[in-house]
Amino acid sequence: MPGDRSPLEGIRVLDLATVLAAPVTATMLGDFGAEVVKVEEPGRGDFTRDGPGSSTPGRRSLQWIQEGRNKKSVTVDLRTARGQELVRELVPHFDVVVMNFRPPTLEEWGLAPERLQEINPRAVLVLVTGYGMSGPHRDRGAFDRIASAFSGLTYVSGEPDGQPTRTGYAVIDYMAAYLAAFATVTALYDRDRNGGTGQIVDLGLYEAGFRASENALLSYAALGKVRERQGNRNLQIVPASDFDTADGRRISVHAGTDALFGKLAAVMGAAELAADPRYATRESRVENQDELYPVIAAWVGRLSADEAVRVLNDASVPAAPIMSIADIAADPHYRERGTITSLVDDDWGELPMVAPLPRLSGTPGRIRSLGPRLGEHTDSTLTDLLGLDQHAVDALRADGVI
Repeated sequence: MPGDRSPLEGIRVLDLATVLAAPVTATMLGDFGAEVVKVEEPGRGDFTRDGPGSSTPGRRSLQWIQEGRNKKSVTVDLRTARGQELVRELVPHFDVVVMNFRPPTLEEWGLAPERLQEINPRAVLVLVTGYGMSGPHRDRGAFDRIASAFSGLTYVSGEPDGQPTRTGYAVIDYMAAYLAAFATVTALYDRDRNGGTGQIVDLGLYEAGFRASENALLSYAALGKVRERQGNRNLQIVPASDFDTADGRRISVHAGTDALFGKLAAVMGAAELAADPRYATRESRVENQDELYPVIAAWVGRLSADEAVRVLNDASVPAAPIMSIADIAADPHYRERGTITSLVDDDWGELPMVAPLPRLSGTPGRIRSLGPRLGEHTDSTLTDLLGLDQHAVDALRADGVI
């Protein structure tokens, strides 16, 4: 049974970031036990505080409740000289500092990584910026949509005869958060296990999408091939596509290996297809896919989605319904496996949300608190870490610094 120990217990993270990859990096570290102190703009707070549900006075947004979980909220105006000084005073108390401001802003505010390294040489400084801290585009800003375009992901997404299409979720932001969290614990391991020092994690948002580009660059460099939009098909793996079912739904099917295609042909009652020279090998199926796909579509189209998925999986052919979030909320696998967890929130009552991932058998992630109210921990953080008395804290508040 899992114990009460958290793997990142004792690690303290200063989250100076906003919008979305860098703060989620800190959220992931917090899920596994790190103490995360988030610095937010006074009176406004993180971008995600303005999400769905925030229009009701006093109620936190749904996105903030999830992405602000396991964090303490401290308000500091980084546009003021005293606010910048406060952050520099906080940095020596932290193992990790997470930022996503563009290099000119960091330099203007006295928060450039080289400056922070002088203040705390043991800190891991995590910078998730649009284009990274070097290169001709270093000073440009970017969001998920822009990084998706620059990484090549948007170009290859969509139907072959249509326009490029952005993915429906902020995939780049979350992929970047995964990479940045991995880099952070790697740097901490080197510091604490191998006798290293602090270091800078420099991740361009677009690099997360580019890392997922499979062999696209290799194929272009070696063969001159530019990967184009393929819609729901994978032109090099056949059959692998989506199909309409008799009850008006769609399912995804992948039987792209020779062994899997043999199983698909058998369950379709057309075992002879697997021996047909047009379809017997991966190469021949790719060449003749326009003839093969209508045969599969006709078979799937005679079944309901649930029946088709059951029959295919019973035959060990990977298949799944194309799920909406409503489908996911009702699906027993998500709940029984613990991919979805439910907590009770003061503003919203019981809420389901994404559980801490990935799952560890001995030291699993935990949600110790949901997104805090703006500035909830300002006074305690400044008094506990910096030793300020309440009079000094009140003066900072009166001056609009916090």
